[in-house]
Amino acid sequence: MRHNFGWKLIGLVMLISALLVSCTPANSGQTTTVPTLENIPKPKLAQSVQGKVFPSDDLLVSLYEQINPGVVAILIYSGDEPVGQGSGFVIDNQGHILTNYHVVENTTNFEVVFSDGYRAVGELVGTDPDSDIAVLKAIVPEEELAPLALGNSSDVKVGQSVVAIGNPYGLSGTMTVGIVSARGRLLDTMRSSTTAVNFSAADLIQTDAAINPGNSGGPLLNLQGEVIGINRAIRTNGEGVGTLSNSGIGFAVPIDIVKRVVPYLIRDGRYDYPYLGITSREEFTLGQLEALAMPPDMHGAYVITVPKGSPAEKAGLLGGTQTTSFDGLLAGGDLIMDINGHAILNFSDFLNYLVTNTSPGDEVDLTVLRDGKGLNLKATLIARPQ
Repeated sequence: MRHNFGWKLIGLVMLISALLVSCTPANSGQTTTVPTLENIPKPKLAQSVQGKVFPSDDLLVSLYEQINPGVVAILIYSGDEPVGQGSGFVIDNQGHILTNYHVVENTTNFEVVFSDGYRAVGELVGTDPDSDIAVLKAIVPEEELAPLALGNSSDVKVGQSVVAIGNPYGLSGTMTVGIVSARGRLLDTMRSSTTAVNFSAADLIQTDAAINPGNSGGPLLNLQGEVIGINRAIRTNGEGVGTLSNSGIGFAVPIDIVKRVVPYLIRDGRYDYPYLGITSREEFTLGQLEALAMPPDMHGAYVITVPKGSPAEKAGLLGGTQTTSFDGLLAGGDLIMDINGHAILNFSDFLNYLVTNTSPGDEVDLTVLRDGKGLNLKATLIARPQ
């Protein structure tokens, strides 16, 4: 996040549309080889002592010394004066740097500051407002580049220790320690469609590691020194710049989504998302479940509405038609229970599967519950509406 602009309090229970991610841009008829983020050497770190609840001092010191050279501060300029700041980290030997989209939003003039004080101009390569990711490139001597190893967010467990390194309030090289508090959180994307469709970023990692204004774009790491997420947002205790503070609830973009998106940002400058077209809720109260005639242990993604002309409508998915005592909640819709053989726990789980496993043009198999009976449907995903 930029220090001067603050962070927004983002609600976690919302009416949202299915947001799907592509490995192949909708406009791709190209054959250009997509760059990979592989073969970056992993740091050799001391192992935590078996039986200890918290990581040892030696482990944390070793991790910081090896990781901090790959973390950068990003200064945002208007004219000759810096007007904001964020964090980022090096991902390859070509000088590509990952950060958040909202750090660089509506700006093209950046300065990248490395841990040893070396400064360079940052060039904007590509942005993805839906997952809040941006790629910069700095032209620097190769000895300044210390690429960080990217882990697998699919392996992340609630309760495991994590480390955040960044530039909070301009205090570069700040390290904080916490745990993974939860997985599978949803946040609004950084853009809204001209068709008034709302989209969501899926499968975010929640952490209690202290994250403050200026930390945005920095890495969230496991104790093996692998990046498992990009620190994106916090739930704050205040609304003004002077009163913003960490409340122990932070969110990071999962690195599996980052690894999927970034090669296309480097190649094409953008990333196109596929679209199914349903609205649902992340959670339902017991009263809402009763209004929908659903059991209290309901598993699946309930379809509240289906936009006209959407892939969901063409596939035959049905939204609710019966009013309930809850505003905006219509009963009688389909319950998506399975996609491509993957059982669905809730709407967040449904979005996560689509984000990490589907592309525009893919045909997906859906198993839905309608009027107490199972039904198999096929839907062909399209590019997300602009």
